[in-house]
Amino acid sequence: MFNLSTLLEDGARSTPEKECLVFGDTRLDYAITDMIANQVANLLVARGIRPGDRVALASPNLPYFPFVYFGALKAGAVVVPLNVLLTPREIVYHLEDSGAKALFAFTGSPELPLGERCHEAFAQVSTCEVFVDMPPSAGATESTIEGAETLWAALNGMPGTFETVQAQGDDTAVIIYTSGTTGRPKGAELTHTNLLLNAVASSSLVNPHPDGRDVSLVVLPLFHIFGQTVMLNAPLYRHGTMVLLPRFDGDQALTLMEKENVTGFAGVPTMYWGLLNAARSAEPGRYDLARIADNVVDAVSGGSALPAQLSEDFTKLFGVAIKEGYGLSETSPVASFNNPATGAKPGSIGRPVWGVEMKLIDPEWNEVVAADGEDPVGEIAVRGHLVMKGYHERPEVNAEVIRDGWFRTGDIARRDGDGFYFIIDRSKDMIIRGGYNVYPREVEEILMTHEAVSLAAVVGVPHDTQGEEVKAFVILKDGVETTHEELTAFARERLAAYKYPRLIEFRVELPMTSTGKILKRELRDG
Repeated sequence: MFNLSTLLEDGARSTPEKECLVFGDTRLDYAITDMIANQVANLLVARGIRPGDRVALASPNLPYFPFVYFGALKAGAVVVPLNVLLTPREIVYHLEDSGAKALFAFTGSPELPLGERCHEAFAQVSTCEVFVDMPPSAGATESTIEGAETLWAALNGMPGTFETVQAQGDDTAVIIYTSGTTGRPKGAELTHTNLLLNAVASSSLVNPHPDGRDVSLVVLPLFHIFGQTVMLNAPLYRHGTMVLLPRFDGDQALTLMEKENVTGFAGVPTMYWGLLNAARSAEPGRYDLARIADNVVDAVSGGSALPAQLSEDFTKLFGVAIKEGYGLSETSPVASFNNPATGAKPGSIGRPVWGVEMKLIDPEWNEVVAADGEDPVGEIAVRGHLVMKGYHERPEVNAEVIRDGWFRTGDIARRDGDGFYFIIDRSKDMIIRGGYNVYPREVEEILMTHEAVSLAAVVGVPHDTQGEEVKAFVILKDGVETTHEELTAFARERLAAYKYPRLIEFRVELPMTSTGKILKRELRDG
């Protein structure tokens, strides 16, 4: 019997007065953080939430996220984190597909009215019975959303103690939504054991600071599994301090790294690019780069391939080598790691982490055997504590991707003689833009609803700062016209900000196979 909320509770017992969360002028120790999570758990039980019920959470990197995340876990519920950029249409889908009974949403800003979008979606889902607004003003009891109550008003009078519901290790703790090229987003069910052991494995790879300090700058979105495991659960396991930054900005990040004596950072490549640009363009004396470099002993990159030049430039300026890893939402996520302390190779995703096996397979699940003198090449399959329980209510898909505990990732790689893996292609058409997954079919389906569009094909093309950019190739209907600007605006209204295509090319025809399948590789290669 075990509950992932032990990560927070152990810190509250062992180091109650140690700083747990830092956000602006707000500094919360482990005891207070755990107490508020207990109040959330009591609130959920009072509102009829029972063990196994799903609780959706839409929040950027604010103290609200761990409050609700661990409060829901304590109550035995399953957390469903939502990307804060989703549109109401997309939120409705996630609530209905997961069967969420409660939704906690951050109000947001006038430019990004997350709470209003969530409330609009909540009103359309009859099975979701509880809506709680999380306002920007600390302690606010009045909501700006008509008919909604704030978290602080709801928590008023709730006890600060709670007897945590004990779960089985293979009970679902979190449902992370991911997607493929063959349908709508799927919810990867990650268990208490998945997430605990991946946090432990991730922590074992951290470079400790000589004086024992452990301060992480949390810029990776906590609603994403990379941020959730590496920047929330793993630091809690170590009783570390987390400095929260809701939205990445190079200047703000460097300012916080200096002010809070940050020792650890994890991000996607574009964030490292942003840190370098901010440092290079700053006026002399704007940052104490020497102080930042003395403090930062751990830097991790993931989400997409890290350019070698970017890695070299960062190491030269900050004096710390960036460690690259590999994983997916379905693997909790860390599957392999490239740790300079134990050996690393440029361009590699490293070797499997503790408790994880990796192999290369062919389409029929047979392990690939290398020819004499050649490295084996095949699809990566992984097995171990990290593999999800399965996709939520997708038994037919689960049967396709999981066999005898092995999960086939869809990524094609080669393995060298030292056991290092190198990604060489994707069997899926997924695009990774700025660390976010974009799935072409979803974008194509939206474009196809435009009255002028006859056919659309979406691919990822190289981009200097985003890694990949979303590009759409469009064939218009005969006699109907539209413009790049009109079609972009149409897609932007219906898709999250990171998904809609910035690049649109109009064509009279698209390259296809004899069976009518669009040759996307030809589109990508130009």
